[in-house]
Amino acid sequence: MEMKKSVSKTFNLFEQTEKSLEEIRFWTWPELLGALKQCQDLFPVAKSSGILEKCLDSLVGRLALASEASPCPSTSSADSFGFRFSCDTRSTESLRNSFIRATWWFEDLGDLNPNLVEMVMKSLVSRKFDHVIISRFLFYYQKSRFITATLDQKRKITETVVHMLYSLDQNAVSCKCLFGILGVTLNLNISKCCRNQIESMIGTQLDQATLDNLLVPSPIGTNYLYDVNLVLRFLKSFLGRGIPLNRLKKAASLMDFYIAEVAPDPCLKPSKFLALVRALPDSARDSYDGIYRAMDMYLEVHAGLSEEERMNICCGLNYEKLSSETCNYLAQNAKFPSKSAVQAFIYQQCKLKNLLQDTIQPNPFIDSPCSLMEIDTKGKKDEAFEEIVLCAGKLDLSAENEKLRAHLQGVQWRVLELEKVCRKMQTQMTKIMKSRLSNARSLPRLCS
Repeated sequence: MEMKKSVSKTFNLFEQTEKSLEEIRFWTWPELLGALKQCQDLFPVAKSSGILEKCLDSLVGRLALASEASPCPSTSSADSFGFRFSCDTRSTESLRNSFIRATWWFEDLGDLNPNLVEMVMKSLVSRKFDHVIISRFLFYYQKSRFITATLDQKRKITETVVHMLYSLDQNAVSCKCLFGILGVTLNLNISKCCRNQIESMIGTQLDQATLDNLLVPSPIGTNYLYDVNLVLRFLKSFLGRGIPLNRLKKAASLMDFYIAEVAPDPCLKPSKFLALVRALPDSARDSYDGIYRAMDMYLEVHAGLSEEERMNICCGLNYEKLSSETCNYLAQNAKFPSKSAVQAFIYQQCKLKNLLQDTIQPNPFIDSPCSLMEIDTKGKKDEAFEEIVLCAGKLDLSAENEKLRAHLQGVQWRVLELEKVCRKMQTQMTKIMKSRLSNARSLPRLCS
């Protein structure tokens, strides 16, 4: 407006504003907040004149000072505070007061528009403000503003919140709250960049998710029940960086439950089912019994699959990590290809062979009972093992499958008999070793 002193010959609006801003450090919090809200109504003018910048610096400075005076108790993760708050009764009141002191400003800033919120959050990040508190405010802001927002406003709010969360330390962002935002975005036409960011953030914390979190309905226009492609993208993001083995095993346990949940879906393609099974490395699972049960359900629902398709699905099994009981079930399960039954028995025989080798130790007394039992057991073991290998190599598995299964069940009985012999032999060896140890202890007494 060019209302300078040279024009009006007296103090004008421009100079009065400058003088007032020089004393901004003495403003009360309500005065500072009111000025900031007026700046958002006159955003272009306030930004170009520098008024907005000064108000933001003063407001963020107040927040940083208050945070240093009353820090929020540190937590190992963004989700852990709620657990401590509800479970540690001895310090509940102290934690409650600390949390209130750290978040007192949430409601005051909740009325700002997304552009101003983004500017405030960036300034807080630059001042090394606690990322856990920033992430909690962003979740609060998104939830509170959605109550009265239009569809376009919801889209803008969501994209702003996700963009700011993506810039924070991911250990400070609650996995549970991220799934909450993901749920509301299903009906919003958010940008591809925003969707990729939220999926990436969830993927990095996949081992902290629950089964209910992953059961996201499939997009409109698709036939299958759950959005399997979304979970596969989570897994890709999860594996995109070095993950410790304990986190891998936790994610594998979650995925076993998820695979079992989606397996009965009649519209789930074999390629997608197998992709879920093989998404994680083999080291992530100590046992494949859960995967076998999921495959059993899948093959039952998809009874029309060809022999080749069923064999492809069974490629996701690691037979070495199947329990003996599961292998027995597999051999009698007509839904599985006969080749799978043969492979299961081969690996079981390998296990038995290794067990016998570990159990039977060389004995200096050639005609001792243990030595004779070793020779006899080894002969039976090798004979049964060779018989199974011959079954796998010579029999025509494409025909007379029922005869093959009956034959394998007979071999299975022999395997169980060998396991009994092995356990009996271990018991006898333990008794012999105890007897020898007792004799060795009494020998010095006789010499004396």
